Amino acid sequence: MKQRRLWAAVLVTGLAVTGCGSAAPTQPSSGDTTSTIVVWDWKSGEPGVASYLEKAKADFARKHPDVTVEFVAQPFDQYYTLLGAATQSGKGPDVMLFNGGGQIRDRVNTLLPLDRYVADDRQRLAGWDAFSKDGTIYAAPVTLQGHPIYYNKTIYQKAGLDPANPPKTWNEFVSGCAAVKKTAGARCLALGNKEGFGIQFFMSGLGPGILTPKEYDDWIAGKRDWTSPHVKEIFNLWKKVNDDGLNNDGPNSTALFNDAFALFNTGKAATIIGLMSDVGHWKDFGEFLGAGQVGVMTAPVVTGEATPVLPYDGGIGYAVAKSAKNPALAADLVRSLTSTDALTAFYTGAGAITSDTTIDVSQGAPAVAAIVPQIKTGKPALHVALSSKTLELMGRLSQQLLSGSASVDDVVRQLAASDKAS
Repeated sequence: MKQRRLWAAVLVTGLAVTGCGSAAPTQPSSGDTTSTIVVWDWKSGEPGVASYLEKAKADFARKHPDVTVEFVAQPFDQYYTLLGAATQSGKGPDVMLFNGGGQIRDRVNTLLPLDRYVADDRQRLAGWDAFSKDGTIYAAPVTLQGHPIYYNKTIYQKAGLDPANPPKTWNEFVSGCAAVKKTAGARCLALGNKEGFGIQFFMSGLGPGILTPKEYDDWIAGKRDWTSPHVKEIFNLWKKVNDDGLNNDGPNSTALFNDAFALFNTGKAATIIGLMSDVGHWKDFGEFLGAGQVGVMTAPVVTGEATPVLPYDGGIGYAVAKSAKNPALAADLVRSLTSTDALTAFYTGAGAITSDTTIDVSQGAPAVAAIVPQIKTGKPALHVALSSKTLELMGRLSQQLLSGSASVDDVVRQLAASDKAS
């Protein structure tokens, strides 16, 4: 998910499966009524996904040898603005990549329902809920995205903590933070909130240790009680952690992608709420710290009734525009982009924990071995249940909380109003 990296220019990767370049085929395949499918994403320019795309293209080419596929990589920070403008002008792509959650749910009126096209993939792939609305599927999941809490085993050992036994309660966690600062000279948590994303990671990473199981399930189901003391505790803790010096300096001026991750990678912070796929995750951290030195813990229990789980959803997935020239053909490309061979290449090439539950990861890094078994009992991430507008507001308000210019009560009141309006 190195979507935060900006590209100097738009990269177009064309697949002309007959001839070369983007030349139109002379004879469409049987049943094909269009010669070109245009795909927008923010990943196809990354070296780590090259093998994934090649496998997906090869799978599609076997079925439709006379169809050209063009991948257009857009800069992530402008992606949804560009996509919205292109869609409104009638010049949008046939297939497009989405983050799970609010970004796709806010746009389902422009997307093709995929239920009948992906019926055979429902059991093999996980993460469908993040790409669904009111029981209808609008994209097929490529990766699973979650928020494990990673810790640096080397720093824990220096601090006299047991790297094999991370803290289970919040009091143990804070006590360990004091030891880390005193003996290892590192901060406890690496946090970047310049873009307002840090609060999303914090809510989903630590929220399972705060909300009761019923509160958690109600939240995901849309029955969110913003006046609950436990919901307020998420924001109280967000402020307290910073006030108590557990974060790195200046989180509001630190970019999550990738400055906060760099703080963890360079040993300046012992812990970070990261990702499962495919930046700020186990593979990236392992390249800096050593695979065996990347630990994974569940959320420390803050309130007694909480039962921590792995927070995860479908991460990214491909959807089909309602305006696609040949919807069935575009949907078949989505199936190729989520084929087992393609997703296996995504796992091995980029370290993504993909949506395909049949892929063997048993020989992966220790962190993978710690994460994957938790998927069965995991629950959707708390922030993904919120609309994109509410998430944007939460980002701004979280910055005000850290700066001291807003109170928790005021923040929760505004978020409740936004959530209700959404």
